[in-house]
Amino acid sequence: MAGLLTPLDFAGLHLRNRIVMPPMASGRAQPDGRPTDATVAYHQLRAQSGCGLIIVEHAFVMPEGRFGEGQIGVHDDQCIDGLARVAQGIHAGGAVACLQLSHAGALASGATEPVGPSSVAHPRGQGRVPRALDVAGLRDVVRAFADAAARAQTAGFDAVEVHAAHGFLLSQFLSPLTNRRTDEYGGDVLGRSRLHVEVLRAVRERLGPRTALFLRLGACDDLPDGLLLADACAVAPRLVDAGAQMLDVSGGLQGSRPSEREGQGYFRDFAAAIKAVVRVPVMTTGGIHDPDFANRLVRDGVADLVGIGRAMLSDPHWAARAITELTPPQPSLT
Repeated sequence: MAGLLTPLDFAGLHLRNRIVMPPMASGRAQPDGRPTDATVAYHQLRAQSGCGLIIVEHAFVMPEGRFGEGQIGVHDDQCIDGLARVAQGIHAGGAVACLQLSHAGALASGATEPVGPSSVAHPRGQGRVPRALDVAGLRDVVRAFADAAARAQTAGFDAVEVHAAHGFLLSQFLSPLTNRRTDEYGGDVLGRSRLHVEVLRAVRERLGPRTALFLRLGACDDLPDGLLLADACAVAPRLVDAGAQMLDVSGGLQGSRPSEREGQGYFRDFAAAIKAVVRVPVMTTGGIHDPDFANRLVRDGVADLVGIGRAMLSDPHWAARAITELTPPQPSLT
């Protein structure tokens, strides 16, 4: 029976265990988005602790999609050398390296005028009312994700993850609260997921077979009239068909820390539902800090991978501690 420490092979990757450092904004990048020595050390330390997979925090794919200061960029070729140092640091620590690709949409701070699926204010009360993207703008977004993925591959990352959660651009497209479009990118959940599919296909084509492709899926908004878990379950197989080789399941417009969800593993029901409808690995996160609890999530079939976010942020040696706690004692030779 698989557990948290069981190795996992998929999409051409070998993970020494199922412990994942999920993408958490550290704010350590230079003003132009290039990683710093602190960025490298932050990720390498947690890789050395024993994580199987490190997903590097959201990197903006175009300046107009930048969320905030200190954010890593993957928007031009000047970022490649610094990102290569991050990937090398993770590999030196023995972990698989993934870079998350992001566009903040209506939550962007780097744009004179933020963009989104529709000219609708974000329900979280953040950002400004965005300008609705036209078809040409959508093509630019798709191209930006593909170009960013190619840079991540050049930098030596083993995988890239498309960020489609936490109320960022793709999450805004999937939610009926922020997507009021009447064209092929709106309407029912299949229309609202069209941009996801186009981004995944473009990234997959650019990467070829040697770099893995993940997607972080905001599976439910937890808001009246928002995205339902049933909608995400209907979309998930379509995302896999478009190229997603792992689904990292999290929250939608409500973000990564919804006030109405408490306790460890508060997104575990989302992950279990998605896992039931796809045949690729599924990851869960959500306030998980106890190694035994994380182990049971894998053992009970809730998820294949477990992201340890804030616990690992406060304790960079969390993985080492978990490995010690979960490894049975060896019998003494007498």
